[in-house]
Amino acid sequence: WWLNISMYFAPYRILHHTPDSQVYWTIACGVTKEEIVQHWDWLQQNIMRTLSVFDSSEDITSFVQGKIRGLIAEEGKSSLVLEEDPEKFREALLRFEKWFELPPKEKLVTYYSCSYWRGKVPCQGWLYLSTNFLCFYSYLLGAEVKLIISWDEIWRLEKTSNVILTESIHVLAHGEDHYFSMLMHLNETFVIMEQLADYSIKRLFDKEAFQREPALSDPMQITKRGLEAHAKSEQFRTFFRLPKEENLLEVHESFLWVPFSHFNTLGKICLSENYLCFASQDGSQCHVIIPMREVNTLHTDESVVCQHCLLPGTCQSLINHFEDNPEDVTLMVGQKDSSKAVSTEALMTVFHPQDVENLDPKMLKEKMKEQSWNIHFSEYGRGTSMFFTRKTRDLIVRGVPEALRGELWMLFSGAVNDMATHPGYYTDLVEQSLGTSTLATDEIERDLHRSLPEHPAFQSDTGISALRRVLTAYAYRNPKIGYCQAMNILTSVLLLYAKEEEAFWLLVAVCERMLPDYFNRRIIGALVDQAVFEDLIRENLPQLVEHMTDLSFFSSVSLSWFLTLFISVLPIESAVNVVDCFFYDGIKAILQLGLAVLDYNMEALISCHDDAEAVTILNKFFDSVTNKDSPLPPTVQQASMSNNDKASHFNVDISELIKEAYEKYGNIRSEEVESSRKRNKLHVIQTLEDTTKQNVIRVVTQEVRFSASHLDRLYNLFKRQHFLCCYWTMKSPALLHHDPSLAYLEQYQLGFQQFSMLFSLLEPWAFCNPKSTLSLWIFRLIDENQDGLVNFKEFCYTLYSGSFTNKLKFLFKLHLPPGRGKVDLQAYLKQWQNEILKKEETIKDLPRINQTQFIQFSKTLYNIFHGDPEEESLYQAVAHVTSLLLRMEEVGRRLHESSSPPESTKPANTAAAESSTQEASTTPENSDTSSSFNSQDAGPDLTELDWSFSFEQVLASLLNEPTI
Repeated sequence: WWLNISMYFAPYRILHHTPDSQVYWTIACGVTKEEIVQHWDWLQQNIMRTLSVFDSSEDITSFVQGKIRGLIAEEGKSSLVLEEDPEKFREALLRFEKWFELPPKEKLVTYYSCSYWRGKVPCQGWLYLSTNFLCFYSYLLGAEVKLIISWDEIWRLEKTSNVILTESIHVLAHGEDHYFSMLMHLNETFVIMEQLADYSIKRLFDKEAFQREPALSDPMQITKRGLEAHAKSEQFRTFFRLPKEENLLEVHESFLWVPFSHFNTLGKICLSENYLCFASQDGSQCHVIIPMREVNTLHTDESVVCQHCLLPGTCQSLINHFEDNPEDVTLMVGQKDSSKAVSTEALMTVFHPQDVENLDPKMLKEKMKEQSWNIHFSEYGRGTSMFFTRKTRDLIVRGVPEALRGELWMLFSGAVNDMATHPGYYTDLVEQSLGTSTLATDEIERDLHRSLPEHPAFQSDTGISALRRVLTAYAYRNPKIGYCQAMNILTSVLLLYAKEEEAFWLLVAVCERMLPDYFNRRIIGALVDQAVFEDLIRENLPQLVEHMTDLSFFSSVSLSWFLTLFISVLPIESAVNVVDCFFYDGIKAILQLGLAVLDYNMEALISCHDDAEAVTILNKFFDSVTNKDSPLPPTVQQASMSNNDKASHFNVDISELIKEAYEKYGNIRSEEVESSRKRNKLHVIQTLEDTTKQNVIRVVTQEVRFSASHLDRLYNLFKRQHFLCCYWTMKSPALLHHDPSLAYLEQYQLGFQQFSMLFSLLEPWAFCNPKSTLSLWIFRLIDENQDGLVNFKEFCYTLYSGSFTNKLKFLFKLHLPPGRGKVDLQAYLKQWQNEILKKEETIKDLPRINQTQFIQFSKTLYNIFHGDPEEESLYQAVAHVTSLLLRMEEVGRRLHESSSPPESTKPANTAAAESSTQEASTTPENSDTSSSFNSQDAGPDLTELDWSFSFEQVLASLLNEPTI
């Protein structure tokens, strides 16, 4: 009521008027001039630019009315949390179910008012975002618009803007572009869409089960709040390099007393189950991580200043945490480890002249680096609760001392926390993995002696054994990754500076947190970061882009840069400086250095004529990179360079190169990198999927004679059916039996239910009534390893039987019973598969079909032909063949009996033959296929049956019936 009063009596209003009409529509109001001007600016930016696409004034009026009503509804919806307004959400859910007719299990997450562009005309309606689908519905000007896109079909999802649309969301799927605009909360909508697309990719393509995240473990219970909490926890873990088990519980704005600067810095304090973290917001780039396990005292008196926090409310939340976890109640901060602390006086010791004379210049620089770091430790702390500031990064860029490298890698990567909270874990893993033989261990053994072979540490059994234990233990810990090439090179470098157990936890941090999805069969993470790298090249090196329009060259040449952190292309004494920066700044450091390398070689790259010349230029550059401050001897490669080679190259110091990378490209923000990763991941995965499909089709084409277009459509159907079985459950057979080590040809599999549904659409006998029974027999036959799943290749073999003989042979085998023992069945199925794959068929090895099986075979023929236009003639042909076979068997029996006739069996045999003829000749209406199949399984022993037929006999009889 008050809203209506304010609309009519507000001092400022914006009206919409259609020419030749007496009606004015109020579309905005304001109490102040500034407020109404804000409304006017929004209308100009978001609506007025659009109105030019309409042909008539009436269309404009209808569009504006619909848009304003949608915005009012959107504002009303957003003013309340959905969980707190179940009635309004239920109304939206009913519309969602009515309009899109998706399965009832599909979970609606949220909905928004927006405009969808069809060509140049916007359609005002509602955008519905559910667990598996993006949907839009509009009914305007008598036209209904309905759109359904599954998240796993999206190639690109991004925010865009153009002349007509100031800001919109662009979705690319099935080769078509879709634009959604005029959203009241565009950023919020885009983030939710991004999260749902990412959730779908992880669940359906990567088979992620989200076991540690209850909010995402059940696709039927996904909520907007759960997605937002997951995203915040992920950002929290990434920024502070925390273990995957940590979830963000609370965030409070607070001040941190910084003792080294003697002032309070504004920021946010973040609390998880086991960590208290702080990050500044005033540009000081200061953050600190406090593990609860190291807390010694907790001050709750407001008169006592907490060294890390001045916000009493936050302290109270910590007290509550400690009350719930009494084992943690021992402290708060100021917990510098006294055993590691070094006094400032001791650090300021000046070298005596004789010490300086005795030290090599490189060793002197190394000692000075150590002294700089020790001074830093005295001011900012040492260990897990050290203050991270700009000065820390400056020291990293200058280079880390050899003696401190392992300690600082553990600290910056967060591996120190993993190791502290898992005592004895690595030792247990080594014992459990000892002696195991897998594909991963075989690959590890093959690559052991290829890991830094020129380094003395890996020229003896001691270094090789340590490398073997670390890699094997990790493969045992994470079978989803197992072992991937480049892991051996990275682990070798880690072992040079860290103890064996520390190297293991550093490898965990790299593979599972810092470089996600890098070390697997498809190296998706590396490909995504290469796409991010291409974007940065376009943005920062336009001169290079103008000369080399195809940037895919840089993707191919830079793959090893990302996979090995430049270790494979730089001398080891220079590469470790890059690893220093990586552990502090993450992938951002590698991207910056990549840009600096290209920038340094810009002129040479622009002048080169082909890719090979460009590769040569970069290789020569990397060979010229040195570390003038390193106390280590040069690598074998550099030491073996001739004097002429050395003279022809201008040496580049790695410290200077890294410094230049930070100065020129240090403004790249980690948040921008993560956003670019999400934007490019969809395109990378879909491109890989498309390439994989082509490879699969090429392989299957060699075995079956379907056309490429038919196989393309079959593959899409099979993949869609596979995803359908994963949409609404985490316990589908396809997910539970997922094996990432299998060839990608076998990654998509169907259980019996999904197979039966798809088979019923594609089977050649469209009129067959008992389809479920027939598909069950077929499923049993082609499920070679009896795991309850069939892959795409097996499915294609089922559909393609080839000649009449092969088709009959397939039908014949369906009626042979499952083996009584698993070994026998495996042997038989192996034999059957070999026969299917052979060009020349061997039919004499097939078992004979007994009486019960032959009766069922005849019934199947009847059922297959039921409803066919030639049903009557086909029935007569089946009856004729059945009678002919039985008479042939009777004649053969009498000839056999004439030599040694057992009198007691003649009447029984004759009676059996007559009853069999009657039963086999019954019509489909009188037969029960399902019960027949059960009786087949529980039937008499094959050795007790009196007569049987060979496949040759059945084939010869059916060949005499042209109708069949």
